[in-house]
Amino acid sequence: MSASDVSKDTAAMPLVSVLIPAFNHERFVQRCLDSVLEDPYPAKELIIIDDGSTDKTGERIADWVATHCMDLPIEYVRRDNRGIAATLNELVARASGEFLRPGASDDYLLPGGLDAQIRYLLAHPDKGAVIGDSIVVDQDGNKIHDSGMRGLHGADKRLYRSDDGIRRAVISQWAIGGPVALMRRSALDTVDRWSEGLRIEDWDLFLRLAARDALGFVDVSVCAYRIHSANLSKTRHAATRVINLVESRQVAMRRACLFDEPYRTLLRAQSRYIGAKISFLQRQWGALAVHMLAYLSLTILSKVRFPSTNHGAEAT
Repeated sequence: MSASDVSKDTAAMPLVSVLIPAFNHERFVQRCLDSVLEDPYPAKELIIIDDGSTDKTGERIADWVATHCMDLPIEYVRRDNRGIAATLNELVARASGEFLRPGASDDYLLPGGLDAQIRYLLAHPDKGAVIGDSIVVDQDGNKIHDSGMRGLHGADKRLYRSDDGIRRAVISQWAIGGPVALMRRSALDTVDRWSEGLRIEDWDLFLRLAARDALGFVDVSVCAYRIHSANLSKTRHAATRVINLVESRQVAMRRACLFDEPYRTLLRAQSRYIGAKISFLQRQWGALAVHMLAYLSLTILSKVRFPSTNHGAEAT
């Protein structure tokens, strides 16, 4: 195939904007950026925002951009810290692509992931986003799990084969390990973008997508999710976990109105289950019992009064 034929094929492919919010990942960010080049999907641009890093992340990115600025279209911005949701929204505003691939500066893409997700969305025009699986690696890049969904969360990936299963999984068994979504720009115009100020911005966004049956799944590992000391400390610190859980419960209660039954009741049940986790961490045993009783009652109610409706069309 001639160079002109390759150019024509690339021009016919939809443009993917790879979006990298970077913060204090000087050790990992180069691997993240290298992976964008290594993915063979040709029609892509790279947009990076250093969200006020206090280490050498900004310098590492600047050096990489200087080296690779002729290899693909790149935009790089350094500014003060505004938080992850605000940074993702700014990245979207700067993007030109029909499809958006959010990443993370401590994780990295796996070759072939973009192509698999693009093919899915082109074949499913009713879907606004598609998620994949991840592998899990340690801070040195050694593989820990072949599947982030199974290895980290014990997820049953069969749930993700239907719209009904995806709704139930997003509500009750959020098992997404790392940045594994490809989105249509138009989908974010429909459900709004990331809610600024939230720590768990992904769950909030995917609840809104799932409520519209706009979320699909491909059983392909599309990124490597890295576990290291910084993100482990967030999950092991009890006070931080309580803050995240309180926010999760607020999101569940706020988004329940978007769902029909039985999913609305399931999300109300999930809010009670989250409340039970908060009570356990705070050693409030009476409140724990109340939340668990409410959780069990709502779960049973969803099965008795609202049997699974016809949302079982294959999602893949």
